[in-house]
Amino acid sequence: MKPLHAILTKLFLAITISMPALANSYNDGWTAYSKGNYKAAINIFMQLAEQGDVGAQFNLGYMYSNGRGVYQDSKEAIKWYHLAAEQGDVDAQSNLGLMYVKGQGVPEDNDEAIKWWRLAAKQGDAAAQSNLGIMYTKDDGVPRDYKEAMKWYRLAAAQGDVESQTTLGIMYARGQGVPEDKVYAYMWWNLSAASGSEDASKNKDIIINSMTPSQVKKAQGLSKACLKSSYKHC
Repeated sequence: MKPLHAILTKLFLAITISMPALANSYNDGWTAYSKGNYKAAINIFMQLAEQGDVGAQFNLGYMYSNGRGVYQDSKEAIKWYHLAAEQGDVDAQSNLGLMYVKGQGVPEDNDEAIKWWRLAAKQGDAAAQSNLGIMYTKDDGVPRDYKEAMKWYRLAAAQGDVESQTTLGIMYARGQGVPEDKVYAYMWWNLSAASGSEDASKNKDIIINSMTPSQVKKAQGLSKACLKSSYKHC
């Protein structure tokens, strides 16, 4: 089983504040962070976050989660991620899901994790989509449902998520949620292997031994068509 997507490793960069004074403060906070002056960044983001700025709230969540400029504090990270997530910030929603499923700063709660991942996934977040696929595959927080897992893996894979592409290959090879199909298993592994997945490359080398030359040719053609269509026809 593949691991859950890890917590994001970058700050929220978009500036959506309309008041010039606040926008300048946000820039000052980002400049301070970029220079490694985390304490100054924390002070600036705190002022903005308390006024409801979603970007600053997310950044505080990230900095408390990772101990940048403050002692690492998962409970404080949860507090700020919640505020940003409730305003619809997709990255905060995705990170909240991960913290709930791992029990970081809150009791472990798969139902709450799925709630936040579902919100993020509906906004197009590939990590949340992939993580929902994992939960439906594992029978963890929701009943096992391979068809539902396939749905979320496909959405993530269509955004180029390599792990989801690899998993789709496995599910086609095993007939989980779809009829067993070596051609489509090879196709997905071929795509993810081209993006650097060693597991997909190994799986492709194994399954090719049980495929006919015409099946391999078809799978390779499907791979090209999939890429050409930007994953719309896969």
